[in-house]
Amino acid sequence: MNRLAKEKSPYLLQHAHNPVDWFPWCEEAFSKAKLEDKPIFLSIGYSTCHWCHVMEKESFEDLEVAGLMNEVFVSIKVDREERPDIDGIYMTVCQMLTGSGGWPMTIIMTPDKKPFFAGTYFPKESRFGRIGMLELIPKINEIWKSKRDDILKSAEDIAGELQKVQHSDHSIKLSESIFDKAYNNFDKRFDKENGGFYSAPKFPTPHNLTFLLRYWKRKSEPHALEMVEKTLIEMRKGGIYDQIGFGFHRYSTDSKWLVPHFEKMLYDQALLSIAYTEAYQATGKEIYKRTAEEILAYVKRDMTSSEGGFYSAEDADSEGEEGKFYLWSKDEIQKVLNKDDAKLLIEIFNIEKSGILGNQSNDQKIEEHILHLKISPDALPPGMVERTDFLRKKLFEIRERRIHPYKDDKILTDWNSLMISALARASEVFENFHYIAAAEKAALFILGNMTNKNGILLHRYRDNEAAVTATLDDYSFFISALIDLYDATFKTFYLEKAIEFTEYLIHNFWDEEEDAFFFTGIGSEKLLLRQKEIYDGAVPSGNSISVLNLLKLGRFTGNNRYDELASKIISCFSKSINESPASFTQVLAGLDFAFGPSYEIVVAGERDSSGIIDILNGIRKKFLPNKILILNTGDDNDLEEISSFIKYQTPVNDKPTVYICQNFNCKIPLTQMENIFEEIEKI
Repeated sequence: MNRLAKEKSPYLLQHAHNPVDWFPWCEEAFSKAKLEDKPIFLSIGYSTCHWCHVMEKESFEDLEVAGLMNEVFVSIKVDREERPDIDGIYMTVCQMLTGSGGWPMTIIMTPDKKPFFAGTYFPKESRFGRIGMLELIPKINEIWKSKRDDILKSAEDIAGELQKVQHSDHSIKLSESIFDKAYNNFDKRFDKENGGFYSAPKFPTPHNLTFLLRYWKRKSEPHALEMVEKTLIEMRKGGIYDQIGFGFHRYSTDSKWLVPHFEKMLYDQALLSIAYTEAYQATGKEIYKRTAEEILAYVKRDMTSSEGGFYSAEDADSEGEEGKFYLWSKDEIQKVLNKDDAKLLIEIFNIEKSGILGNQSNDQKIEEHILHLKISPDALPPGMVERTDFLRKKLFEIRERRIHPYKDDKILTDWNSLMISALARASEVFENFHYIAAAEKAALFILGNMTNKNGILLHRYRDNEAAVTATLDDYSFFISALIDLYDATFKTFYLEKAIEFTEYLIHNFWDEEEDAFFFTGIGSEKLLLRQKEIYDGAVPSGNSISVLNLLKLGRFTGNNRYDELASKIISCFSKSINESPASFTQVLAGLDFAFGPSYEIVVAGERDSSGIIDILNGIRKKFLPNKILILNTGDDNDLEEISSFIKYQTPVNDKPTVYICQNFNCKIPLTQMENIFEEIEKI
């Protein structure tokens, strides 16, 4: 075993038996590199990454490659999910130097952490124009020894360019036309036949869909909703969706959502369940509710720890083959089901004609299929949904006997926070109390197990140990989750904690010179630079989420300082947002709230009275993304401390009363149920 055997990260532990003399990211590694005058070989990946497994098997487990690496480099392994701060910096470098990025990521750098070479996957031996490790390592060694001055200059230049990327540009004043610009971009790229945007590979990117829902709401533009619905339905029908056990795979390798990259990520489940929940609010169509509930059922069943936290991911591979756990042969289905049932499933899940992956077994080709639907589940004839689901459960029970993909069981604050938000929102819309119970349990797990003695958040929990300093994403996503928990429970405690963590974030992450939040706090490890990001990739950025958090807290508290900070974040990145608004859709959700119309709705009355419950359910079922909702029971002094204006928003004549303020203007209080629901319908 090498030094990685002492780590907690599942990804690092996967490499603990490599013959490579791996170090975790630590000062010992950099000191050794300086002492021995060696460059650093930095390899970054994550435990469920298919090509990370391939590179490990080909090269890091190979004695010849490992021997060369140990001779030439000091080698460091980093789990990108455990150390997103390190990953973010060197991914920017990789994209700068190669024009693209991905994992496994390979960086070669000086002992003072300055990179001079970058790439992703390298095979053992060179092939098809891609240099192999056996050729690459001697070349690096040669230039390290013979062209050291050139390398050092290059490393300094790269570090300098990296610093330039961080500078703010406040030159653009954004207007509401930015929404049209983003919408038109999506419209041009929309795949009318298959849904989604671009061709292949296709990533779900749910925050693009939730932006389009907001655009539909703002502009009454039917095509925006059509793009959302087409995409959600095609994804639900496709192989990217696990038709037997539920949950979404990471992305589709083709344009039809058919052949997925089979790993399942917690953040995808969270963000996609939010998208389907909002689509249900917007349309009332049961298929969206059902899909959201299925995703959450998968998370509850397979991705939830006994303590209440949520695991990070499930691997694409099992038994050394990608997707093997999820594939079915026609013969297997015919063996485990009777003739009529098998015929039905073969027809419904398209097993005859498409979704075929050929695998060799005992020199005989077996056709194995990715199950996917011909039609949307809600288009099945009456009674067929129940029968299909009964047969699906049979296949699920059989599949459970297979060797399961590896599960990455670390618990991350940022991804858990996304799932807490998803559960909290689903609990409101679907009136499901089990969801809010799971959301609260996870939030209390974070507060009880993933904070230090001073109440400061930590990023990762595994094997009864919380560690790694929290990043902007951890704070911003958790603050958002706490606000969602208040919306779902009206427990003031969650609002208090959201404000407490926001104040900590402002004092420790804010860039006083150029505005917006750094990715790391004042007390974090000093890296090559303190990154500052707004781009909304597979998950939204911490700055993007913070915009909406600050705006909402500004409305809850009446504290204009929060609004000003949100405005400064947007101004800081305004040039980039203006150039490519479709890349910043979570920011646009914040702008949609800021430009309005936005609403403060106070419902005053007894918490458990039937009238209050009916009013709250009516509000929650409607798609109203730009609102804050407060329940004033008249006996919550802590809430009055936060939202002092509710002192005057009390029940009229002892009746449940609703106060609606729109764009800083308040309407007369409403006490008649008919008038209340009429007014809500107008919003």
